[in-house]
Amino acid sequence: MSKKKKQSRNHKNNEITKGIFTILEKEPQKSFNYKQMAALLGLDNTQDRNQLIKRLGQLKEKNRIQEEAKGSYKAIASSTKKYSVGTVDLTGRGNAYIVIEGLDDDVFVPYNKVNKAFHGDTVEVYIFPRRKGKKLEGEVTKVLERKKTEFVGIVDLQKTFAFVRPTDFRMYTDFFVPKGQIKDANDGDKVVVKFESWPDGDDSPTGKITEVLGKPGEHNTEIHAILAEYGLPYDFPEEVEHFADKIDTSIKEEEIAKRRDMRDTLTFTIDPKDAKDFDDALSFEVLENGNYEIGIHIADVSHYLEPDTILDDEAYERATSVYLVDRVVPMLPEVLSNNACSLRPNEEKYTFSAIFEIDKKAQIKNQWFGRTVINSNERFAYEEAQHIIETGEGHIPEDISIREEAYSVSDDVVKATLEMDRLAKIMRDKRMQQGAISFDKVEVRFNLNENSEPIGVFFKESKDANKLIEEFMLLANRKVAEFIGKQKPKKTFVYRIHDDPDEDKLIALNGLISRFGHKIDFQDKKSISASLNQLLSDVKGKKEQNLVDTLTIRSMSKAIYTTQNIGHYGLAFDYYTHFTSPIRRYPDVMVHRLLQHYLDGGDSAKEEVYEQKCKHSSDMEYLASSAERDSIKYMQIKFMQDHQDQEFVGVISGVTEWGVYVEIIANKCEGMVRISDIKDDYYTFDEKEYAIVGEKTKKTYQLGDEVVVMVKNTDLVKRHLDFSLLGKHEG
Repeated sequence: MSKKKKQSRNHKNNEITKGIFTILEKEPQKSFNYKQMAALLGLDNTQDRNQLIKRLGQLKEKNRIQEEAKGSYKAIASSTKKYSVGTVDLTGRGNAYIVIEGLDDDVFVPYNKVNKAFHGDTVEVYIFPRRKGKKLEGEVTKVLERKKTEFVGIVDLQKTFAFVRPTDFRMYTDFFVPKGQIKDANDGDKVVVKFESWPDGDDSPTGKITEVLGKPGEHNTEIHAILAEYGLPYDFPEEVEHFADKIDTSIKEEEIAKRRDMRDTLTFTIDPKDAKDFDDALSFEVLENGNYEIGIHIADVSHYLEPDTILDDEAYERATSVYLVDRVVPMLPEVLSNNACSLRPNEEKYTFSAIFEIDKKAQIKNQWFGRTVINSNERFAYEEAQHIIETGEGHIPEDISIREEAYSVSDDVVKATLEMDRLAKIMRDKRMQQGAISFDKVEVRFNLNENSEPIGVFFKESKDANKLIEEFMLLANRKVAEFIGKQKPKKTFVYRIHDDPDEDKLIALNGLISRFGHKIDFQDKKSISASLNQLLSDVKGKKEQNLVDTLTIRSMSKAIYTTQNIGHYGLAFDYYTHFTSPIRRYPDVMVHRLLQHYLDGGDSAKEEVYEQKCKHSSDMEYLASSAERDSIKYMQIKFMQDHQDQEFVGVISGVTEWGVYVEIIANKCEGMVRISDIKDDYYTFDEKEYAIVGEKTKKTYQLGDEVVVMVKNTDLVKRHLDFSLLGKHEG
């Protein structure tokens, strides 16, 4: 027998074996004869049936199945425990990996055994007996829960029905839409289709169109499509807007009487130039003993946002504001986010405050938490505060002024800004010494024209003014968490936690950065943090900075909300929460409510209720950040459409078997060079070296190499950017 025939026979034998176990273990109480099995497995020729009979006999002899009556077989009780529950991770080719909690290896499921499961679904999977040296394989036996039921796609309109082709590359099927469910969609429109059912025997699931987004490639269509892909809204229901508009937002004397009155204390806000809501302010006062009283004042959203109202339900469902390149999708309607809860200058506002007595060495001497009323004296942009820090002067020149004319601030404001900057630097240094990691990743921003077209790219830098605000916000978040977290008996609270990084991921990171001459010191927890900080410092301004920053962040655990405190690794805090942004984060609203409840002497809240809310908030944060990344990618592609004839120097930021990813140094736009498009040789993927290697020339393109590229293709609908590779950059 030829080697090829033998391999084919073995493959068939393996398929039949898998089929036998799938049938028997799907219904472990039932017995089947070979005819029933042959019908279920679709074995319709004599040779395959004989192979089935032979295999049944062999499995019975090895006690892997049992014979109930003559020629009738059943699963052995002990072997019925091979069903597991996991989450589907679909690949672009239709195969899947099932991620099962507590299992080290993911279970590979080929495309023909995915059985109607979609990406992210929770499924029951049957795991085949493991063969020596082989990866775990299985078959999806049941879809337990759909991760999502609405998908973005393109309409293919027929006379009496339509198909919707999802734009997500992981969706391996289109949707059949009956005539009455097409809405007012036209052929070629981008739409949202809702999964209805997938009857046995049908090639495609049945769906209905719930929303017509518009023509593919149009700006609003694509932005709304990004939100729809993640199930995120882009406007408020009418009844929610109506409810919000009826809220009494006036400042009342009887309410002021219940609060600490800080309207006469020097107070100011520092925010981005284009900010529309100001949810935090700082106050500064010199005490008689020479110490400072510094207040971190946060918009008192919970005063207006009452539990168990349609407004609160909507805010909870959203859980976060979404920051896309050209717009913000707010968590709260404008009447609150931009008006009542925005700490605008020279307006009385209700706030929730963390107030600290701090000495000149930045040591905390006293603290107070509670509800306040303030009246902000000044509103600064970061650039204006930075100017005061750099020059020590209160004169704000016209070119950086948000008032569009030069102006001057009082000596008291200058003194407060400079002193708080000095204290912030001491606090930051202390954090770094304790093992905090300094992630100052370069953020890509776009200059947009009036039509939201990108006309330029710039990078957002974190300067002293940004870090001043950051340190005092971190102080408030940490101290609020400590205040509740250290109480006895233990009280339910919302923490922001960040687990230690996975050692395997750090080892992989070390392998990657070693080619740039960097390394991680694995001696202990502190040395790891110190070497990561050194790494992030060493790459600043270098060609590999964005690549190394990104890879380092990916090696970290993901920060989440939970009632179970384990500390925050990245910040080196034992206790940490989110208290400072209730306009845009629902967990901060929960923190305000719980803090006030405990200040009033309330009992511990129900942990399971808040844990569920924490999980929802973490999930929504992940979706929002994914949508934000997609909007940046979309805008980068749009920007590159107008630069098709230019050559760009880029860094290879990723290497795969199908191509290399290149990030342009000048604008951080990332695209792909497909291996099939490199014509000077036949290239293969070297996984160990993170490189592709030419078969004849042995020329290599490796992670971190500088190359020259040109735009080959831009696809706004699929959000793909393809480059042509012109060669290595010599210089």
